Amino acid sequence: MSGEDHGPPEEIWRRGPVLSMSDRRVARYVARPFAAFLRVEASGAVLLLAATCAALLWVNCGGRSSYETLWTTVAELRIGPLHIEADLREAVNDGLMAVFFLVVGLEIKYNAVAGELRDRRFAAVPVIAALGGMLVPALLYLLLNSGGEAGRGWGIPMATDIAFALGVLSLLGSRVPNTARVFLLTLAIADDLGAITVIAVFYTDDLRPLWLAAAVLLVLLAGVLRWLRVWAVQLYLLLGLALWLALFESGVHATLAGVAMGLLCPARSLLRPVEARRRLRRIAPATGERPTVTELSRYRFLLGETVPVAERLQTALHPWSSYLVLPVFALANAGVPLTGGALGEAVGSTVTAGVLLGLVAGKTTGIALFTWLAVRLRLGALPGRFGALLTLGLAALGGVGFTVALFITALAFGEGSAHAGDAKVGILAGSVVAAGLGAALLTLDARRRPGREPESEAEPEPAGSPEGPEGSAR
Repeated sequence: MSGEDHGPPEEIWRRGPVLSMSDRRVARYVARPFAAFLRVEASGAVLLLAATCAALLWVNCGGRSSYETLWTTVAELRIGPLHIEADLREAVNDGLMAVFFLVVGLEIKYNAVAGELRDRRFAAVPVIAALGGMLVPALLYLLLNSGGEAGRGWGIPMATDIAFALGVLSLLGSRVPNTARVFLLTLAIADDLGAITVIAVFYTDDLRPLWLAAAVLLVLLAGVLRWLRVWAVQLYLLLGLALWLALFESGVHATLAGVAMGLLCPARSLLRPVEARRRLRRIAPATGERPTVTELSRYRFLLGETVPVAERLQTALHPWSSYLVLPVFALANAGVPLTGGALGEAVGSTVTAGVLLGLVAGKTTGIALFTWLAVRLRLGALPGRFGALLTLGLAALGGVGFTVALFITALAFGEGSAHAGDAKVGILAGSVVAAGLGAALLTLDARRRPGREPESEAEPEPAGSPEGPEGSAR
């Protein structure tokens, strides 16, 4: 760029190069503060909470009829012989949530290859703790709901909502050691994998073998393409859409297509940075001439391939998942009637009690107990200085179960049933209690801690395992 074309160097900041980088008022007071908000880890949780409150106010302030009318509006898609019909709530739960589960799959794959799950001994304790955080809540729920339709909800209190849990943790700031975030993130990743397995195995009805076989073949085809080092994202997108359709028609929940494609996505870079630089020097112009368009295209390709596909996709999709998919999901599913005696009926329901008990007592007890067992049996080691209060605080935050818990509620009971409403009340109440209990325990631990934990002790991350893009998938 020349001075004649764009004026003095400071002029570009007044006029551009883009709005958010300019000195205009709308950039200073709107664009940049909004961008800074989106970079804060708790921002996704704030939007999720806002959508939840909006749904509750909508339903309980005279808008229940319009709420149900909107989300039960039927939409159809016809392409030749293909015919898909679903209401808007089903479209969100079966369609949009596939993006969320794709991000979950990408996060699991990335962390298994280059993140917190790479060091097996480092990851062993939170992974074992996640197992306890799934088993104990399910058992407590079944103690109160051992049979009948109510018993189908045993999977509801098993899941941890990482967006809310990490959001609460980030609000405590430096009072909580960095290693606590790594522990909670690893626990949530393992928790997600367990919840996905539960959905696939226990909440799948009416299987259609031919469509399921087609889904298996598509997964195998994606695996072969990956083995052949075919990295065309557009091709994988088409395969993902075909896999979603096959699973949708097979009876297995279609959102698992997102998980499958995320786990198949390459999590290692095609080129190492050293190799990319060597090739760049080879194709660079020998003279001081400007590079051609073809050469610039090659530069961009080489630089892009130093970043794993999984990391690039996770970086691109994380904002859509956190700031669009999950808030819309909450708006469509969190509208629980609390007036006209509905709240009183829910309070007396064993489903509500089972979910509440599972999320608060079950999660806290299960995670803390299995953490102690893992360390006691020397199956793994806790990094840094993990005391009892810190462990209990993180275990309590594991009981903040919202997104996946609501998702499993819809699978277990279906929308509109009395059990579904009771379970949602239990999820809301249990998540609030768990968040408050976890924050209180972590704050108490911070007050008793003599000083902030040194970074060298606080976060002994394994070599070669940088934190994933955007920190968390949710």
